[in-house]
Amino acid sequence: MIDAVIVTAVRTPVGKAVKGTLKNVRPDDLAALVMKEVVAGTPGLKPVEIDDILVGCAFPEAEQGMNVARIAMLRAGFPNSVPAATINRFCSSGLQTIAFAADRIRTGGADIILAGGTESMSLVPMIGNKFRANPYLATNWPKAYLGMGLTAERVAEMYNISREEQDEFSLQSNLKAAEAIKDGKFKDETVPVRVEENVIGKKNKIVRREVVLEVDEGPRADTSMEKLAKLRPAFKMNGTVTAGNTSQMSDGAAMVVVMSAQRAKDMGLKPLARFVGYGVGGVDPEVMGLGPTVAIPKALKLTGLRMNDIDLVELNEAFAAQSLGVIKELDLDIEKINVNGGAIALGHPLGCTGAKLTVQILNEMKRRNSKYGMVTMCIGGGMGAAGIFENLS
Repeated sequence: MIDAVIVTAVRTPVGKAVKGTLKNVRPDDLAALVMKEVVAGTPGLKPVEIDDILVGCAFPEAEQGMNVARIAMLRAGFPNSVPAATINRFCSSGLQTIAFAADRIRTGGADIILAGGTESMSLVPMIGNKFRANPYLATNWPKAYLGMGLTAERVAEMYNISREEQDEFSLQSNLKAAEAIKDGKFKDETVPVRVEENVIGKKNKIVRREVVLEVDEGPRADTSMEKLAKLRPAFKMNGTVTAGNTSQMSDGAAMVVVMSAQRAKDMGLKPLARFVGYGVGGVDPEVMGLGPTVAIPKALKLTGLRMNDIDLVELNEAFAAQSLGVIKELDLDIEKINVNGGAIALGHPLGCTGAKLTVQILNEMKRRNSKYGMVTMCIGGGMGAAGIFENLS
């Protein structure tokens, strides 16, 4: 089988939804930005040579509608001959695009594919704009639509995960992320986003100014167990899940260049990583946060690897409760997980997240000279996904 490798990987800094720097920036513009950046960062690659572009998006409507992948491609100024498709598997959409791209390449169906994700939770809110539940399911199996926060509460109850455990996990996520930003660990993987906005100037006149977002906005370096303990339960009376131990709503985009190993060699490119394999599976929607507990074993079985072979893990922190549930169920080594913080601190821009985490883990594997890394997440509706990468840098 042909090897599929990733040669370039970039992302935007992640902005806080609704109140952050990217709140008015269109997701197609964010996607176009990272598309142009990965092509510019791949010596010798011309846009006309791209066989396809796959963009993950969890709510592909409104500003993310009309096949946002194609719209972003046109916005990037690529030739009309380059096709593009939008992929939706909710929270794993960005990882799913990479898996689809790799599978196409490994079977000889393509040579070069851009894969990634984009999401503006500021402009297109969770659940979308005009969602209507299926009447049969709403009546006979309402847990199919159970709110994500309540699924996290259910996992916390199943595994006896205390509020204190969740808050401690969240504190560590914020501290690690703040330290990573301070140390410049994300600098090489992020492309600054320039935003023009109107502000009230002297004599109440509207003034146009440019703001540049260069680092992730989410981490709270000044948080503490005392501050987290003061937050009220967000989803259930006397519950344990709060805004402080839950992932942040976010805006962002990420993109990688996937190509055949032979094409990379012909172009004189040194790959960052080889795509090893991908697993996806389903669980009861009521405990959707446990999705990785079925996806991780699948990915390992498909690749012939064991969990001990995996040096680093990016486990998307949708909620501290579900992250801890996965860690406990699979007896994972927490020292390998989210070494630079996770979504509780850095944000979770839904359809972008899988690609964003891939960008992050590839760079961290390079820094540490790790051999194998895994990106995994739970998925709304009761699923999980896991992708494995081999460091070639």
